[in-house]
Amino acid sequence: MLRRIIISLLLLTWTALLHSAEAPDRLSEFLDGLDTLQADFDQVVVSTSRQGAVSKGTFYLSRPGRFRWSYSDPAGQQVIADGERVWLYDVDLAQVSHQSQDDALRGTPALLLSDTAPIEEHFEVIGLSGKAGLDWVELIPRSDNSEITKVLIAFNGDHLQQLEMIDSFGQVTRFRFRNIQRNPELPQDLFRFVPPTDVDILGQ
Repeated sequence: MLRRIIISLLLLTWTALLHSAEAPDRLSEFLDGLDTLQADFDQVVVSTSRQGAVSKGTFYLSRPGRFRWSYSDPAGQQVIADGERVWLYDVDLAQVSHQSQDDALRGTPALLLSDTAPIEEHFEVIGLSGKAGLDWVELIPRSDNSEITKVLIAFNGDHLQQLEMIDSFGQVTRFRFRNIQRNPELPQDLFRFVPPTDVDILGQ
C-alpha cells in the first residue's frame, strides 16, 4: 500500500516546459535546475470497475529526495520522505507506516528525485501526436520491478495540464495540478516527521 502511494505521488516532479518532440532534453534541463517545488493537486484513481473519489491537497518537494504530500481531503493524511525513510500517516486509522527510502523508491519513477543519471536510463520517452488541443508525452519504465507500466503527461502550451499513470492491474491514477511554484523557499520542517504517541506504527 505504501509503495503504491509513493509511486503515484512522486511523478509531480516532471512539471517541465517541453514540447513532445523534445521531451528528453527539456525534461532533463528542468530537473537539473529544480531545487524545490510546491503545487496544489487533485487526484483520482480509476479502476476497470469504478472511479474513486477525488483527493486534494498540496505537494512540497526539496531535492534530493525529500517531499511531502499534505492532504486537505481526506483531511490530515500525510506522506513524507525525509531523505532516509518514507512515512505514511493515516489519521482516520490512527496508523503510521514507514519504509526505507531506498527500498520504497527502488524501481519507481521517484528515482528521478535523487538520481543525476539521464532520464533515458530509467524510461523510454515517446513524443505522441497532440489530441484535444494538448501535447502528450509517454514514459515507459525500463525497470522490471516497476509497478507502473505507462505514464502519460499532457501539456497545454507551457503548462502541465494532466498526468496519468497506468499500473500492471490496469488502474489509472490521474492528477491535475494548479498554483505551481518552482524553486520557492520551503521550511525544512516540512520534511521531518515525528509519529504521534497515540498511533500504531508499522514499518520495516
